[in-house]
Amino acid sequence: MKDKEQINLKIQKNKELVDKLVNIGNNAIIQLKEFQNPSVNIPVRTLSNVYFDEKARLLRLGNSTSERSYFNLAQAKSFMQTMLVASKLREVLERGSAVGLRQLFYMSKGGIQGTKENTFDLQKECDPIVEDIEGVLKCLREEMGVEAERKGILAGDIKLMDSGDEIDCSRLGSSGYGIPSIVEKGTIDFIDCKAESILVVEKAQTWSTLNHDKFWKKNKCLILTGKGQPARGDRRMLARLHRELDLPVYIFTDMDIWGYYIYSVYKQGSINLAHFSENAAVPDAKFLGFKMSDVEKYKIPKEHLIPMNKGDYKRINEISNYDWFKEKKEWQKEFKELVKFSNKIEQDALIGKGLDFMSRTYLPEKIQNRDWIE
Repeated sequence: MKDKEQINLKIQKNKELVDKLVNIGNNAIIQLKEFQNPSVNIPVRTLSNVYFDEKARLLRLGNSTSERSYFNLAQAKSFMQTMLVASKLREVLERGSAVGLRQLFYMSKGGIQGTKENTFDLQKECDPIVEDIEGVLKCLREEMGVEAERKGILAGDIKLMDSGDEIDCSRLGSSGYGIPSIVEKGTIDFIDCKAESILVVEKAQTWSTLNHDKFWKKNKCLILTGKGQPARGDRRMLARLHRELDLPVYIFTDMDIWGYYIYSVYKQGSINLAHFSENAAVPDAKFLGFKMSDVEKYKIPKEHLIPMNKGDYKRINEISNYDWFKEKKEWQKEFKELVKFSNKIEQDALIGKGLDFMSRTYLPEKIQNRDWIE
């Protein structure tokens, strides 16, 4: 009965999205018939239209939009591309199919009759259009059947249903469970979980080391990695695990501004995808490290330090002025000390303290001593 209800809900949702996509095209036709300039309003997805909701502790998209019109030489091609991608998304939904971003690019790619112009030359032209349509429809591209490449991996004492198949994430050996692009209820459902927390690590190799040491079993936790900057599915999976299973989240990255930003994305959301922070951020996430205070505390050898470059300093200056960091004294102190230190340290450097130092000493001590930044 539950499966039938979920199928019916999906059919209804697909129909609603198809109707919205059809409306985009119909509005353009009506404007043409009335001798108006066909246009569509696209939400502005830049820092200027993103704000930090202090109450919810999330990044949110503002109300600013930009008009994309046909009778505008600078916008004509992007307007037609928007209409084209919308039509292809309608096709995917009507068929009940799923495609990847690369496949959608090839569905939309082609020559324009009577010209030397292509609809799209590169995929990087097509991908932002999909995100634009997400903003117009106020939905996720995954709901429109567009999947992203899998990145994230999960391991730990949890059983879940993935598209009707039961998965025991404690019995997947060294490979772990590959987090899919579509992780919403009905596709992924949690059956049983004996873990008491979630540890998110920046790098795949760190995850592999912890999985090899059975860190998740000894510490009653789940371990997850997004392999650097996490994919959308990884972030939504983490948010669901946290909210539905009431599991605290700890994040462990490199000691550099890029690692700090990865933590920020997991916690508050990202600027470019602020329109879906509600579904993909964990405001209660805690930053375990690698922190500046760890350098002296754990006697990190000088030969493990990596000098910072101009790009690092520039990024520190940018991120330290973001509203979600600017008012936090502990983070401002961290940024200033990092600039003064003039070096960065990868989490991999802890292996120099011993093969199991990270899993047996560093991480358990940090959690037990509540040595984190909010």
